[in-house]
Amino acid sequence: MKPIQVTQSSMPKLEEFSEEIRDLWDSQWLTNMGVKHNQLELKLKQYFKTPHVTLFSNGHLALEYAISALNLTGEVITTPFTFASTTHAIVRNGLTPIFCDINPDDYTIQTDMLENLITHKTSAIIPVHVYGNVCNIAEIDRIAKKYNLKIIYDAAHAFGVTVDGKSVASFGDVSMFSFHATKVFNTIEGGALAFNDPSLENILNAYKNFGITGQETVEYVGGNAKMNEFQAAMGLCNLRNVDQEIAKRKAVFERYMENLLDFKGIKISQVQNGVKSNYAYFPVVFDGFQLSRDEVHAALKSENIFTRKYFYPLTNSLECYQGRFSSEETPIAKYIAERVLTLPLYADLQLEEIDRICEIIKVKSTNFN
Repeated sequence: MKPIQVTQSSMPKLEEFSEEIRDLWDSQWLTNMGVKHNQLELKLKQYFKTPHVTLFSNGHLALEYAISALNLTGEVITTPFTFASTTHAIVRNGLTPIFCDINPDDYTIQTDMLENLITHKTSAIIPVHVYGNVCNIAEIDRIAKKYNLKIIYDAAHAFGVTVDGKSVASFGDVSMFSFHATKVFNTIEGGALAFNDPSLENILNAYKNFGITGQETVEYVGGNAKMNEFQAAMGLCNLRNVDQEIAKRKAVFERYMENLLDFKGIKISQVQNGVKSNYAYFPVVFDGFQLSRDEVHAALKSENIFTRKYFYPLTNSLECYQGRFSSEETPIAKYIAERVLTLPLYADLQLEEIDRICEIIKVKSTNFN
């Protein structure tokens, strides 16, 4: 039987992509903010309904440059329940991450702990919309204004998510999106920053292009994080189809819910009130179930079904940060990380395959008894 991976990239039809890249053979313009790049940037502004979008070669560098552009200093409050990129981007800017614990239900940053972590060194908060679950935006905004802090949302999981009809791209000072191949919307590799402040646009465009601001001027110490034309072409194709892809993901999500909702000891994250989800992931927390998270992971793997312990380990317990941070300081995040498993979810996952995955979990747990 064909293996079932935890995710599978959304791709346009080959004919659609071939047609999209055809004119590149005429222009022979492959990178450095070409026609496709500029078209995608414009389309994303319209999709997000935000005035400014800057594309990058990947989401991690987008986040690093957002931190640089906002001139952050000292300490940045964030969450350890995220991909390594979030913490690395802070540290690689010479800043100190201060880890806040998470909510046990939606796994986003716990806002009632934020004010206790703010010191005279704090310059920003970098919350994460985990699995597409949206942070407590109103409370984070209130706290940031009270203490004059910047907000950068790590929205890597939240493409297409809206809150009361408003795109998540419109919140905070900057929102970072990842367009990695595994995401709901992909440009193979890629990323973007969405923001409202027009003064950031020239700085971010310079940062991603070696700091170049003119033919003979280099005003910033930048790097190379430009999205190339083939990436942008993939993005243009995938953007045409993304709403259909999200609808297919929703059907997968709902089939899992039908199968697993009544399983004792399996905790499933619900779609939040007022939120239009993108159904990016299907995280399950095994808490009081007959089998542990690791036993379910192994049982499915033996059937050629691949899940992921996501997010495990926490970023404050990664080897590169040993002796510097500790997961003991964020006990809820540690508890969830030791029990969470993301089940396969992608647009083309068949409903009968979901039934099979759930049946294996059920049978293995029954046999365990």
